[in-house]
Amino acid sequence: QVYLVESGGGLVQAGGSLRLSCVASGLRFNGYAMGWFRQTPGKDREFVASISWNGVNKYYADSVKGRFAVSRDNAKNTVWLQMNSLKPEDTAVYYCAADMSLSPIVATIGDGYDYWGQGTQVTVSS
Repeated sequence: QVYLVESGGGLVQAGGSLRLSCVASGLRFNGYAMGWFRQTPGKDREFVASISWNGVNKYYADSVKGRFAVSRDNAKNTVWLQMNSLKPEDTAVYYCAADMSLSPIVATIGDGYDYWGQGTQVTVSS
């Protein structure tokens, strides 16, 4: 059974920072690219960031570029999303996802992912 467990969400003021973690189990973590997505009620799921299996290639949505950073440690089966300079429009439930891929090109759409976590709420107050 594959599990992806996110943590680190919470309430923060605009301009603040949060660091989300996603710990994976039940899969060979270094065989998977990882992605972060977010969703707010009534809106489609939105791509945030992704990272290749070896951490070399990283992709970001334009809306978070320069503010968010994705990283991973394969020895810890963990991927992180460092979020700085948060804005109220970053408020959402954040999900991590795993894509069984060794390609340097990482999916930026949700359909490309095999497993999903349960999500963690991030709320940014103005």
